[in-house]
Amino acid sequence: MQNLLINFTGIFSDLWGQMGMSQGGWQNYVMLLISFVLMFLAIVKKYEPMLLLPIAFGMFLINLPGAERILWGVNVTPDTSLSLGVFGEGKNQYENVAVYSNAAGELIYLKEGFLNGELVTFYSSFENLQAGVAAAPISNVEFSALYSLQGFIQGSVSEAGTTYVNQFVMLSSYESVTERGLLWYLYYGVDKVIYPPLIFLGIGAMTDFGPLIANPKSMFIGAGAQLGIFVALFGAVLLGFTGAEAAATAIIGGADGPTAIYVSKMLAEHLVPTIAIAAYSYMALIPAIQKPVMRLLTTKKERAIRMKPLRQVSKVEKIIFPVAVTLVVGLLLPDAIPLLGMLMLGNLFRESGVVERLSSQAQNGLINTITIFLGISVGCKAKGEIFLTTQTLGILAIGIIAFYLGTIGGILVAKLMCKLTKGKINPLIGSAGVSAVPMAARISEDVGRETDPSNHLLMHAMGPNVAGVIGSALAAGVLLAIF
Repeated sequence: MQNLLINFTGIFSDLWGQMGMSQGGWQNYVMLLISFVLMFLAIVKKYEPMLLLPIAFGMFLINLPGAERILWGVNVTPDTSLSLGVFGEGKNQYENVAVYSNAAGELIYLKEGFLNGELVTFYSSFENLQAGVAAAPISNVEFSALYSLQGFIQGSVSEAGTTYVNQFVMLSSYESVTERGLLWYLYYGVDKVIYPPLIFLGIGAMTDFGPLIANPKSMFIGAGAQLGIFVALFGAVLLGFTGAEAAATAIIGGADGPTAIYVSKMLAEHLVPTIAIAAYSYMALIPAIQKPVMRLLTTKKERAIRMKPLRQVSKVEKIIFPVAVTLVVGLLLPDAIPLLGMLMLGNLFRESGVVERLSSQAQNGLINTITIFLGISVGCKAKGEIFLTTQTLGILAIGIIAFYLGTIGGILVAKLMCKLTKGKINPLIGSAGVSAVPMAARISEDVGRETDPSNHLLMHAMGPNVAGVIGSALAAGVLLAIF
């Protein structure tokens, strides 16, 4: 009876240890509350629900205490203390050493070429590697089951023959995971920057570039709206961010979620969740952000300006445009092509008229599927211990300032064009120079109709709005080229 009681006690103790209630910390519960707020904004307030809702739910899932190991996997941290080790003449050479670990995080070392048929010869410690004392060989199959690749040791040999282990090349935190779960596999598209260009493919298929082609001067407004990105870049550096982190944070000012994710993944992967959530949250709040600035920077007379109808754009022009833009940008700024190229390919699908099925799929099934995967993947990286930092507050502050400055930059350029054209350009369309399509253009229409209900600015605002999409992709290319 006593043994039975002990067994039941052990069973319940093990069960309690597996329950989420016995795991996690205060950060988990704070992030759960934040995820509920984001769900409320998406469902009740309808703020960018297409992406805000899956992001919020991904955040909700990963912060459930005890769920991370099952949904994501077990992160293993490689031993970076191996860097800058110096070893004397006559020791083994370390140029081609792969570092592996097991589920417990214990590291072992494999020299390149130490495969003997179906067997793997390895070293159980770095000291054994130095001394040339190999462990007993094990089979390839058993090795693969027990160990995961973490990184490589790279070395160089001086003239005197001394070997310097001068760098430990870690694989990304994404690769350094064992017991991989569902969200790990979904995140593959973010880690390999696949999802953002595919989102751009769908956006291109849904977007009519006609207003921009009819009024090419809109490109100047789209360029002016990128002001927020470059001012925020310098502001982030002054706040102590590294150049790459500052560039990744500043791109929030482009008001383009996929671009923000793309740049932050390339330059500062650890900031992806914060930057993505900030970008989409501020995009959702664009009406509240832009309208007061628009009213402040324009007069009632300027807001009442009626613009002439845009000219009809021919089909030939619409077909040539995406090809020409891709060619010019590709020759000048190849770093922008993954995003811009996919945007233009989607638009070519739309305008060519010969691939209706491809265009329809890009506009509907593809972009909807990728949006779900992208949102959940970004949200699942917003873990409490990473997200709840002072750096997050800095990113949120820089992001909102960048949004305001982007709006201001677009309006100021439009006001200048209004002066130069003697009142033919309504400055309200300048706010649409940010990349949030078509929301920003609709806000130009709304504010214009507050002054004159019969004044329709939507199509005129679509020109700067589309130019903003192109401009944010170009700005991303510039930042990637520099940093």
